[in-house]
Amino acid sequence: MSEISAQAPRGRLAKIIDSDIFYSYRTSPVAIVASIVAVVLILAAILAPWIAPYDPFNPRTLNLMDGFTPPMSESFAGNYFLLGADHQGRDVLSTILHGSRVSLFVGLSATIFAMVLGVGLGLVAGYRGGLVDAIIMRIADIQLSFPAILIALLIFGVARGLIPPSQQENTALVVLILAIGLSNWAQFARTVRGATMVERQKDYVSAARIMGVNPIVILVRHILPNVVGPVLVIATIGLALAIIEEATLSFLGVGVPPTQPSLGTLIRIGQQFLFSGEWWILFFPAVTLVLLALSVNLLGDWLRDALNPRLR
Repeated sequence: MSEISAQAPRGRLAKIIDSDIFYSYRTSPVAIVASIVAVVLILAAILAPWIAPYDPFNPRTLNLMDGFTPPMSESFAGNYFLLGADHQGRDVLSTILHGSRVSLFVGLSATIFAMVLGVGLGLVAGYRGGLVDAIIMRIADIQLSFPAILIALLIFGVARGLIPPSQQENTALVVLILAIGLSNWAQFARTVRGATMVERQKDYVSAARIMGVNPIVILVRHILPNVVGPVLVIATIGLALAIIEEATLSFLGVGVPPTQPSLGTLIRIGQQFLFSGEWWILFFPAVTLVLLALSVNLLGDWLRDALNPRLR
């Protein structure tokens, strides 16, 4: 029995190693480098409270004498800053680590929300058809005719107008996630709707209908597993777009509050000092944002090619 149980994990591992997706990954230098960069940045953001040299958002630890300290130099107060310090004396490296946490949290939460909403509506539209399909798809078409950032700005503005001023700062993250998610669900819905219309014509769905299986069970247990591939590709690329969208909103001053700055907020702060010579306050957060979005986007492109049977 012990030999059989020991062979089972090895058999699963060998199956994964011999799979087409793993072969595509290990033969793609771009995917390998992109995954390494993404994992390093994500782990650094998650471990920010433990690996950050300083606590950049604790006023008791800040010293204005450290302000505008260049990278790889020591300030007048005797503190060393690898990537320099901003106008408030905050360590740029520490602010990037903490800001990346906010950007990743908002981007991932918004992508999951958009995916759940879009997949659900796409399944219903593709399976039911008729008037339900027409209403959902026309709403998606109208939304796709506008840039996502404008939709997010509109939703964010309406939500902030309905929330009392005393609660706006506490609910800013939730409102931002909803705004970005509601501006990106249409891509999921259109893709899943098309795949569902193909799957509902197949014999296994017809057999389930004849057996009297509940339509919700058919959608969740039978059709959904067959449309997961395109959804994962859209979600991966959508994560990069959501991170950029959050940074854009924060750069415009309508994103996360100053007490929880993201990479976009740090870029907006650094932009004020770019032409006065303190280039590092803008440069390093901008490079981090580019590396994070680019690595996730490249992984999405690789996953799209790896799951495409025509390219195998």
